[in-house]
Amino acid sequence: MLAQLPPALQNLQLPLRLRLWDGHEFNLGPEPNVTIVVKDPQLVAQLTHPSLDALGGAFVEGKLELEGSISEVIRVCDELSQALLDDDEGDQPVRSLHDKATDAAAISYHYDLSNAFYQLWLDSDMAYSCAYFETGSETLEQAQQAKFRHLCRKLRLQPGDYLLDVGCGWGGLARYAAREFGAKVFGITLSKEQLALGRERVKAEGLEDLVELQLLDYRDLPQDGRFDKVVSVGMFEHVGHANLPEYCRTLFGAVREGGLVMNHGITAKHTDGRPVGRGAGDFIERYVFPNGELPHLSMISAQISEAGLEIVDVESLRLHYARTLDHWSERLEDNLEAAAKQVPEQALRIWRLYLAGCAYAFAKGWINLHQILAVKAHADGSHELPWTRDDLYNP
Repeated sequence: MLAQLPPALQNLQLPLRLRLWDGHEFNLGPEPNVTIVVKDPQLVAQLTHPSLDALGGAFVEGKLELEGSISEVIRVCDELSQALLDDDEGDQPVRSLHDKATDAAAISYHYDLSNAFYQLWLDSDMAYSCAYFETGSETLEQAQQAKFRHLCRKLRLQPGDYLLDVGCGWGGLARYAAREFGAKVFGITLSKEQLALGRERVKAEGLEDLVELQLLDYRDLPQDGRFDKVVSVGMFEHVGHANLPEYCRTLFGAVREGGLVMNHGITAKHTDGRPVGRGAGDFIERYVFPNGELPHLSMISAQISEAGLEIVDVESLRLHYARTLDHWSERLEDNLEAAAKQVPEQALRIWRLYLAGCAYAFAKGWINLHQILAVKAHADGSHELPWTRDDLYNP
């Protein structure tokens, strides 16, 4: 039996209770609303240096349990980590190798879970990317439709435009662009599960003449400028820092002169692209996104410009993604029993921490979400964009 807490855990004044394997409890502050149930005696010593990766990993492996609302669990665990760790910044970035085989395996690892699992907590179109809240009070369904509309308006999409959707997921944006704007869409993904369901939904809506979805690596896209517009949503996070130049050159080669390119993706807080601090980035790398690398806004902007595209608009949607993830996390928590039938217990533990943890990370400003709109100007430097953004909000 443990007679008392290690000195480092005393006098922390956190709303946290520790319950040991033998039933003994220690309150680390008044009115605790989160309980860490320690099932492995060896974890007590580790709690004196509680990185978020270590805490999360112990939960995933079943060595401890977490009681309380998942959002409060994340907040209190971060406060515990912040109180006891000296360094709250991420390690210096370690660049990952990104080739076609490695990237395909990483995408499969994350996205080729049961489609039924994602359907439990995503919207009906299964948009697995940041939604757009025009007032903040929208439902998830409304906000995801608003995101599709916002992207199509930024691209000034017109009937008959040929749109390339890089990382099309289950095809929600592709179908929306075809259905609501009359565009012809070519979408690519590396996930076989996404492709199969995406094609089913295209057929169910009778959009086969307008929407084509393929299993294709972005590096294999045609470079003849056949597309009028290009959109990449939640995909470039998988590209890797070293491959950003090739990625941007590929988008440049795919779009015609005068065409527009939209890159919508998560960006790092730090200019050198180092991971999120206190072990949070390590947890995501280990359990969620193998080989994922988040570039800073300055990194991706520089590469877009070097590729020959002109950036014409940048918008931060950081708090929009925090709200989106709150919705996802709440919906998953409301469907834990059904989710447990779709994925293994360890996977479900990972996803619970991941969704709630990312909501917290965006809210705290650890990471961001930027939409970058660029144009491939004509040889004389001209393009057809309007003088103002008024058409985005008053079409």
